[in-house]
Amino acid sequence: MHLSIVLRRILLGLAASVESVLTNVAVLLLDLLFTGYNLVTPDRPVGQVVLKGHPGFGGKWPEYIPPVEGDSRCSCPALNAMANHGLLPRDGKNIKFTELGAAIRKVYNFSPTFCFFVPNYMANLLNRNYRTNRLDLADIDVHNCIEHDASLTRVDSYEEPDQSKIATVLIEELLRSGTGPGGDLTPDDISRLLGKRRVESKKRNPKYSLAFNHKMFGSSNGANLLTIFGGRIQDLRPFLLEERLPDGWEPRVRHRMGLTILEFNSTVALPVELSIKEEVDGSIALAGRERYAGARDGRKDD
Repeated sequence: MHLSIVLRRILLGLAASVESVLTNVAVLLLDLLFTGYNLVTPDRPVGQVVLKGHPGFGGKWPEYIPPVEGDSRCSCPALNAMANHGLLPRDGKNIKFTELGAAIRKVYNFSPTFCFFVPNYMANLLNRNYRTNRLDLADIDVHNCIEHDASLTRVDSYEEPDQSKIATVLIEELLRSGTGPGGDLTPDDISRLLGKRRVESKKRNPKYSLAFNHKMFGSSNGANLLTIFGGRIQDLRPFLLEERLPDGWEPRVRHRMGLTILEFNSTVALPVELSIKEEVDGSIALAGRERYAGARDGRKDD
């Protein structure tokens, strides 16, 4: 054993842990300030959520070009749409983590804290440096990092390893499920669909897994449909089925500092997750047990 190496690794690990904790505390405190600022300042006027001089101002987005063979895409429709419009590199490759956050803020009006936290989290999961490293969009689809089972818009990776493929059947079901005005989606709709997907996924997928953080990813993805898109089916149809930003569209969240982590989780994402009845009525716990019934019965006969 080389004592110097052991000590160095321990010190580096401690330093990284301390840095991570301090960074997260600073981000959450700043996010709290942004949330307060949004409460006391007027929202941006309709039609001016995307700032003048930025692509998308006035609902005029750059040309939509579907991906071609060799382009990098992922399980996230929001990132894919940005690449399809040239708001990220059109091939979806060699993207700086720092540039990713800045682009997300301009297009979807998330807060600066949100737009730092998510790419930084991605970088940490991929064991990369947020400030200096890059990624291809497909890199984020390492199973059970951010990509997860029981998605509303993707078949489980057990059945379809290429998570860039749009699951048309699932999305059409989603688009038919709105109970709000004009068939738009509500928080209860998202909770109901997520519960249904988790039961179905566990039945079909013998490798099904969904830790709490992945459940929150699923609820957060559904919450994005309700916040940034307002649950509006008219806008969600091209966004989810073509990964295209509709003509004239702008984010429905008009806060001057954008959608903060605190507001997003406290008002939408967490309530959506906690309202999934299948998590408490035994449906998910029972799903998939029939897969092993034959083997169990056979052991009893022995």
